[in-house]
Amino acid sequence: MANTGIKAVIWDFGGVITSSPFDAFNRHEAERGLPHDFIRSVNARNPDSNAWALLERSELDAEGFDAMFATEALALGHEVRGSAVLALLAGDIRPAMVAALDNCRAAGLKLGCITNNAKVGHGAGMTSDPAKTAAVAAILARFDHVIESSKVGLRKPDPRIYAMMCDQLGLAPADCVYLDDLGINCKPAAALGMTAIKVTGEAQALDDLGAVLGMRLG
Repeated sequence: MANTGIKAVIWDFGGVITSSPFDAFNRHEAERGLPHDFIRSVNARNPDSNAWALLERSELDAEGFDAMFATEALALGHEVRGSAVLALLAGDIRPAMVAALDNCRAAGLKLGCITNNAKVGHGAGMTSDPAKTAAVAAILARFDHVIESSKVGLRKPDPRIYAMMCDQLGLAPADCVYLDDLGINCKPAAALGMTAIKVTGEAQALDDLGAVLGMRLG
């Protein structure tokens, strides 16, 4: 690895290590005849205090989310239960991204994971599938530190959650690369001094990360 000064790579989980739940949202919307990206539009309203935010900070349980999300969706003109959304959250593991984790560790880099998740399903991956639960646990075991919003009561893009990760890794933000599939979550990382990479696809993420680290990942 080239001497880039980077000492750690911090990863989002859903949409980076696994496929994005937004893809599942869009499939559900098409099946139900809902507008494209309707579920995301509900989650974008009042982003610090809506049902989604409360769920990811563990200020609302799954039953409460089911009812509150339904109310929020109906206010925007469509009937969608929160329980239907929760069933769509667990993405598919991306083997190439897992391989990149292993390559980064082999190169001597520290690994961190910051994930906005909820206490639904089993484990950090929010799945009801035992095999996928075990697979997610095996991936998370690769990290030096994992921060789950549902456990710490903070969620991205709150800058405090990124600072918390730096503290846990014992590194300055400038020592770290951060990957996330949402630009709104990349901005606070960049503002703190991290090198932020917005993930739009596997190949792009691996190419961009490899360029920053001076190593081939794809």
